[in-house]
Amino acid sequence: MATVVERERTFSGDEGFRLPDLTGCGGVVTMSDATASELDAVYWDTDDLRLLRSAHALRRRTGGHDAGWHLKVGAVGGARVEHQFPAGAADAGPPAELVALIRGASRGRPVAPAARIVNHRRERRLLDADGRVLAEVAEDDVRSEDLVDGTARTWHEIEVELVDGDEELLDAVSARLAGAGAREVSVSKSHRAVAGRLARFDDRAPTGPAGPVVGYARKQRDAIVGNHAAAYQGDADAVHDMRVAIRRLRATLRTFRGLWDRRESEAVRGELRRLGGDLGGVRDVQVLTARLAAAVHELPDELVLGPVAARVGERFAADLAGSTTALRAALDDDSHPDLLTRLDRLLDGPTAEVNRRWVDRRVRRAVRRADERLDRALADRGPAGDTALHEARNKYKAARYAVEVRVPDAGKPAARLVKRLKTLQNLLGTHQDSVVTREALRRHALRAYAEGENTFTYGLLHARQAEAAGHDLPAVQRALDRARRPGVRRWLKP
Repeated sequence: MATVVERERTFSGDEGFRLPDLTGCGGVVTMSDATASELDAVYWDTDDLRLLRSAHALRRRTGGHDAGWHLKVGAVGGARVEHQFPAGAADAGPPAELVALIRGASRGRPVAPAARIVNHRRERRLLDADGRVLAEVAEDDVRSEDLVDGTARTWHEIEVELVDGDEELLDAVSARLAGAGAREVSVSKSHRAVAGRLARFDDRAPTGPAGPVVGYARKQRDAIVGNHAAAYQGDADAVHDMRVAIRRLRATLRTFRGLWDRRESEAVRGELRRLGGDLGGVRDVQVLTARLAAAVHELPDELVLGPVAARVGERFAADLAGSTTALRAALDDDSHPDLLTRLDRLLDGPTAEVNRRWVDRRVRRAVRRADERLDRALADRGPAGDTALHEARNKYKAARYAVEVRVPDAGKPAARLVKRLKTLQNLLGTHQDSVVTREALRRHALRAYAEGENTFTYGLLHARQAEAAGHDLPAVQRALDRARRPGVRRWLKP
């Protein structure tokens, strides 16, 4: 399976639209002659179009240079990840490898042909002075058919996809196309093909005092689904983003738990915690591997005694393989789509009637509890001090997420507090990283000693981590003072 990231913009042109000369846009010197191709794609989806509604598009396409099965993840107009898989001569459905990647978006439900799109394409390349391809511009004459209700549509579309170019090139080309009468569109061909059926689903943003809370929670659910495919494959960024979305969602369900049925929301939080643990197993190894590799690399050669880097790499590689296997098993399990279905019912269903004061009171409480926890941790630097600081960090995460809920309405004051809390959270995180790294170094040193290897470098690295941790605490106190300034928190007062 091949995975690529595509950055493109899509435009609609009226009948009679003519593609303008695009030379001079962002370093474009030459515009190649057009090459024509016939593309025929069948898009697959659940009966309630859950893939499209989750910014996923699954198709089997013939024609063109990349014929086969494609899964696109991401909204039109931004960077989209495309997973490509060869097609068989008589495929009865998408390959199992792709089905595994859509289990989150499909909620585990079967997919079937939803739309057919036939496309006459004329494609040109935009080249710079060295002959480097900066972008590809495709003019498409599109015919679509909804394979469920039979609706047929035709339209003319222009796609601009970056190759070696940048966003400035896209901006310049977009302006040139707009000047020629093209209009940028924010929906895909598959959306247009089944627009009638999509309109039946109410995916509107929530309103009322609870609207910002519910909208924030839905955004985290969508991030979990959107990162499923890449996290399943072990992509570090996707694992991190999916884990953070789970943290945000768990914190939101707890901070504002009176909005939803208490028993169900707590049960969902428990399931999210387990999934977060599986993601953490992968992410923690990824972070620790990079941290230790950098620490060893920074040492002078004469202070690296023995095969330290090789041993660390070997042991973490085994840990990463095991945790990745465990994560995939969790995402393959039927409990994962069941969890997302329960989330849908919770977040898309009715909430308790509350007012703005109810929401603000819970935001203030989350911030106050974080302050109290950190005050106790800084005052007591006994044997449990590191654990107390880590617990305070978790409280500040919850506080930051609660304040983020209010940013759309409160604006800059809330955004300023979010920034201060994030700085504080990051400093506490750096301290916790040193704690975890020291424990890992201790374990590696014991194993190296048992195997008859020199343990000097492990001890040196441990001492450096301990020294760095001591430097963190004054910075934590300064960041706390800045986060508590009256001008930063005044908007929180009732």
